[in-house]
Amino acid sequence: MISPSNFFNDIKTIAIVGLSDKPDRPSYEVGKYLISRNFKIFPVNPNIDNFLGIKSYKTLSEIKEKIDVVDIFRRSEFVGPIVDEAIKIGAKSIWMQEGVVDKISANKARAAGLTVTMNMCMMKEHKKRLNLKRLKVKQTVKYQTNKQSNV
Repeated sequence: MISPSNFFNDIKTIAIVGLSDKPDRPSYEVGKYLISRNFKIFPVNPNIDNFLGIKSYKTLSEIKEKIDVVDIFRRSEFVGPIVDEAIKIGAKSIWMQEGVVDKISANKARAAGLTVTMNMCMMKEHKKRLNLKRLKVKQTVKYQTNKQSNV
């Protein structure tokens, strides 16, 4: 299981189910962002051949590498079989994007030992945690500077 507090430090590979090759789609923006942050992504969409030159897979089971997170960009009613397949391939976590909620599948994934996030944007959450880290670093530097000048 992946620790929620260290989530983004503990993951390297992300299968994005429902990733679109259309630049106006949220999944495209998230996929491009995750690549820019050095995550290894695996597009999963039977309707596209590739995403920005990265081979697309029809199903999660076709991916030969270990997957840390299955990021789901599909409507809630399609989540169940995706979670079943994620459990089958040994994924460590399920991430359902904003607007995607399936409590039954989430409970099933948790019972199988997966970390589950629902109804949240991975890109927004990553940016938020990066900003919090930067803020902590700035506060530490400021504190150390003030401490030294008061000596």
